[in-house]
Amino acid sequence: MALWAGLGYYSRARNLHRCAQAVVGQHGGAFPVSVEALAELPGIGRSTAAAIASFAFGARATILDGNVKRVLARAYGVEGFPGEKRIENAMWTLAESLLPTEASDDDVSAYTQGLMDLGATLCMRGKPDCVRCPFAVDCVANVTNRQRELPTPRPKKTVPTRRTWMLVLRDGDTVMLEKRPPSGIWGGLWSLPEAADEAALAERALAFGGGSVVWPLTPMTHVFTHFKLDIEPRLVERSDGVDAHLTLADAETVWVPLRNLDAYGVPAPVRKLLDGLHGSLL
Repeated sequence: MALWAGLGYYSRARNLHRCAQAVVGQHGGAFPVSVEALAELPGIGRSTAAAIASFAFGARATILDGNVKRVLARAYGVEGFPGEKRIENAMWTLAESLLPTEASDDDVSAYTQGLMDLGATLCMRGKPDCVRCPFAVDCVANVTNRQRELPTPRPKKTVPTRRTWMLVLRDGDTVMLEKRPPSGIWGGLWSLPEAADEAALAERALAFGGGSVVWPLTPMTHVFTHFKLDIEPRLVERSDGVDAHLTLADAETVWVPLRNLDAYGVPAPVRKLLDGLHGSLL
């Protein structure tokens, strides 16, 4: 996870690991061939399974990634947000009906790759190159000048804001990190202990061996896909006489020198905060 830190989508990293374990444990180290078996592997959905089966094993399978959805929505005038299940199911039906039935397996793979490339290079999201598109004459979006309307964008929602207090418990150039639960944001990464408010943070600081003096650090905001997180960092020095390697039974913690953060998977905003703290100590 340390190598994945800062990239986001941490569940993907865990699924990659689980997928590798499943391939070794259930399939003797070789990827299964069928779409159905591939889709059973952790982290591999219907479209990805079809892509693997098609390109790696020559299967006659339909894919429906973002590029293909955009091409189908524009070419056939599919209304509705593609992320909605009803619209997505309709697109699957359309995509399957377009799959060449009499072509060779190699030709089917070429068709699938071409459809993906069409969306990636010509039927682009912002500025589709309709002049060069081979389907421009029959494309509903092009004929009706609705390229900006299709595919239907995601319905706008108010992005909620959450607030958390983070404890920077320091012992010289060393800070304490706490491993987050495997699920939820930053799942499985090492982060700073958190609390719901200032008082709860002070209690956590004392429980971890910190002093009673709390210094506020510069607040920061991190934007996720579905919400914004306002972070209120607070610096607390470890109390004299307290073991610098104190670990509570109910929390997985570790003391880490600020210069060794690369060895741990630390969320990007937390890393930015700690890098700033490290810089102030140099």
